[in-house]
Formats: sequence, structure tokens, C-alpha cells
Amino acid sequence: MTTNEKALATFETRIRQMILRFQQLKKENEDLYVMVEKGEQDLNNLRSQLEQSQSDYQSLKMAKMIEITDGDLSGAKERLSKLIRDVNKCIAILSDENQ
Repeated sequence: MTTNEKALATFETRIRQMILRFQQLKKENEDLYVMVEKGEQDLNNLRSQLEQSQSDYQSLKMAKMIEITDGDLSGAKERLSKLIRDVNKCIAILSDENQ
């Protein structure tokens, strides 16, 4: 083999290696684009779920406020009074134990 033939063979081998590496990088790039797109879809889904959850929470808060104001205001007052009495009993028991 002459020097030119050796150089040509080496050049041909390197070109084939570069083509194979290019194909590998192209496939890897495509895979990465697919991963990024899937991540963006997941992010968009999570954002919409968050918005829906926040909307549901606001609706529940409003419904709870309406429930208390419309219906059972006297019942709410009674429950609050009972809670206050229970707290007062606990304070009295604690005071007796500390003396």
C-alpha cells in the first residue's frame, strides 16, 4: 500500500466513524426532544390540575361561608359557646392541678 492509499483508507475510516457518531447524536437529540416535550406536557397538566384545585378550594370556601351565614347562625353560635365552655373547664382543671 502506498502512502496515498493508506491516507485515503484512514480518511475513509474517519469519515465512516464521523457518520456513525453523527447518527448516534441525531438519535440522542431526537430522544431528548421527545423527553422535553413530554416534560412540557406533564408541566401543563400539573398546572391545569393546580388551577382546578385552586378553583375548587375557592368554591368550597365560598360554600362554607354561605352555609354558615345562610343557615345555622344560631347553631354556629351554640357550638362556639360550647367550645368556650369546654376551654373554660379545661382552664379551671389546670388551675386546680397547679395549686
